[in-house]
Amino acid sequence: MTNPASDPPARRAANGPATAPPTRPGGPSPARRPTIVDVARAAGVSTAVVSYALNGRPGVSAATRERVLRVADEFGWRPSAAARSMRTGSRAVGLVLDRSAVGTPAEASGGLEFVVALQEVLVTRDLALVLQVVDGPEAASALYAEWWAERRFDVMVVTEALEDDPRIDALRKLRAPAVVVGGAPGVDDNAVAAATVGDGEAMVRVGRYLLELGHRQVALVTGPADRHQTHVRAAALGHVLRTSDGSLLHEVTDGSPEAAAGVTRRLLTGGQPPTALVVGTDQMAVAALDVARRSGVSVPWDLSLVSANDSALCRLATPSITALPSVSVALGTATGQVVLDVLDGAQGPRRDVPVGALAVRGSSGPRTG
Repeated sequence: MTNPASDPPARRAANGPATAPPTRPGGPSPARRPTIVDVARAAGVSTAVVSYALNGRPGVSAATRERVLRVADEFGWRPSAAARSMRTGSRAVGLVLDRSAVGTPAEASGGLEFVVALQEVLVTRDLALVLQVVDGPEAASALYAEWWAERRFDVMVVTEALEDDPRIDALRKLRAPAVVVGGAPGVDDNAVAAATVGDGEAMVRVGRYLLELGHRQVALVTGPADRHQTHVRAAALGHVLRTSDGSLLHEVTDGSPEAAAGVTRRLLTGGQPPTALVVGTDQMAVAALDVARRSGVSVPWDLSLVSANDSALCRLATPSITALPSVSVALGTATGQVVLDVLDGAQGPRRDVPVGALAVRGSSGPRTG
């Protein structure tokens, strides 16, 4: 057996080269990624000229620019993401979600709509959206601190704001650009960039609607007590009912349909059941409707039911469920716009997302008892 290294040149040529030659003189070997140095060498210019040509900057003639672009295309050269990040910043937005906030299908669906709408705005500035799920706000705070220390993101986004939110406090201490979604204590004073939702105003409309139907004993079933949205909804609905001699019984749950079903069963079998029930999500509303049916409670004759979030589930239920429209898409868009405002240097920008008109359906009607 012959040793290829000892073969004469003619025999080695006949057997074929050990590696394929570059497709262009001065080009890189196919075994490695082409670099800007390879492009400069093949085009007969400096790396600075290549950089200017590839980035469309002035100072390069049209003929030279065309030659550089042609060589770069022939080599299959693409800019290094790492190098570009070092030059221009991370150009990315960080979003950390609490696992408990995406635990149910309803929340997951609304969260996906929010994320898609947010990304559609960010892509207009060539911004990437990086999402990570963690266990609890403390873990989110730690991750935000790690991200900011490494300058991995330009802006951080905080969703599902809490009444006493350690994530917001951590970002303030870090002086890291952030956008809070949904509003939170200390955010409503324009001190922090935010995309807010008109939950309070929407609940006032729900309360007035139920009062007009003659309902005075109303129950509200919401998600966890530590969420800012829970407090806003309960305060607004309770206030409008009390102004007309009504009363509100507020029940908090983990936001799951199972928990809503359990609370509804207890309310309807108690000594003085409500004549109207307002629930936080579409799945909770469907669960409450099922419990009423199984308990022999007629909807809407014995109980009016209203969901604070609309979906196909509400429209397809029997009877269909009166509901406030979902704002997931509009909120995602507004959040993206606030992110861009922050990047443009605005101080404490905010966008408010109104909740549309109540869709009145078969699950609500005048009080009969």
